[in-house]
Amino acid sequence: MKKPLGLALLLALSACTTMSPEAKVRTRLIEAGLPRPMASCMAERLVDRLSVQELRRLGSLSKLGTRNVGEMTIDELLHRLSALNDPHIIKVVTKAGIGCAIAT
Repeated sequence: MKKPLGLALLLALSACTTMSPEAKVRTRLIEAGLPRPMASCMAERLVDRLSVQELRRLGSLSKLGTRNVGEMTIDELLHRLSALNDPHIIKVVTKAGIGCAIAT
């Protein structure tokens, strides 16, 4: 009887240590060069509006270069987003960016 209880406790603890999707997105945005308040705002909106698959596709943009997002022009950011060829992702990221820029 102790083994199943111990296993259940171990599984419960491991579930607590995994990062939420929002925390993962926020961390990736901060690593990309966004200020923490902007990254927090955008992560919340992106996770609410994009599917897990769309978030993964968006995350693949980080492999396109090592340039800091904060140093890019709007045109360059939109060009990189358009490389995904997904109008929904482009719309959600653009709206989140504008909304969070106004809010923060």
